[in-house]
Amino acid sequence: MKALLLDSNHDVLHETLEAAGITCTKAWNWTQQDLLKALPEFEIIVLRSRLTFNENLLNTCKSLKIIARVGAGMEAIDTRFANSKGIYCLSVPEGNRDAVAEHALGMLLMLLNKLHTAHSEVCQGIWKRAENRGTELNSLSVGIVGFGNTGQRFSALLKGFGCKQYIVDPYQKPSPNSGLQTLSISDLTQVADVVSLHIPYNSETHYIINDAFIHRMKKPFYLINTSRGACADTGALVRGLKSGKIRGLCLDVIEYEAVDFNSNQSIHSEQYDFLKRDARVVMSPHIAGWTHESNYKMSRGIALKIIEALKNPA
Repeated sequence: MKALLLDSNHDVLHETLEAAGITCTKAWNWTQQDLLKALPEFEIIVLRSRLTFNENLLNTCKSLKIIARVGAGMEAIDTRFANSKGIYCLSVPEGNRDAVAEHALGMLLMLLNKLHTAHSEVCQGIWKRAENRGTELNSLSVGIVGFGNTGQRFSALLKGFGCKQYIVDPYQKPSPNSGLQTLSISDLTQVADVVSLHIPYNSETHYIINDAFIHRMKKPFYLINTSRGACADTGALVRGLKSGKIRGLCLDVIEYEAVDFNSNQSIHSEQYDFLKRDARVVMSPHIAGWTHESNYKMSRGIALKIIEALKNPA
């Protein structure tokens, strides 16, 4: 059995696969042309974000039995078509749930306490105290949109702050004794001070944060997006900041990102330029789920899932 590893991951990934008798080919330095030429030879493909496996590309993978993503989101893989061809589609969303939850909380605390602006000013010899006064998280109501792996972990972290939490997820509900209240996304707009996205990207979640949503928000609010950039309409975010309906943005993802998250992001957009200049915005380069610990957990986790899938073919 041969596995083609499209992206660099923790060594535990190929070590675990090879210990199970799977031959691994490391291809993260290959050109895209070389990758496309080699795909038909391999039964297993492991990737993060380098290629989009649509119907046309999957049809070239003549020997493919498993396609495994070292991460949570599967939008770069046509899973429905792959499944119709008998190809297992695996991911490891539990591997980075702690990382994403902590990153989301860190960004929010940074913004609420104006740490990014205060740090920059102090380094310039500027000593503004009243202007950099913070807002306590326990005074706010937080809406968690998506209650899967990362949404649940984010909720668990928030409990220590004593803030009110509301959950929006039509598919997964908190346990009855959790003390968490479930709302529709429409009802959430009437109560939330903070909205945090923990959702996959698909046709349902495309631009779930848009002009209409922002307009419906009863209170000016903070938005955290550690999911996918296109879950929020960037133009609407800019308009929300300008109008004052949005108090601040924590963005680990932007909709202008390239498919390959590791590639140099050369972005030319007036809206993106506005976000970069605005002190109410904190951004990071799509790294919420990629800590040193999650790199290991995802790599080992996906390797074990591949081995298990080979033991139990459909």
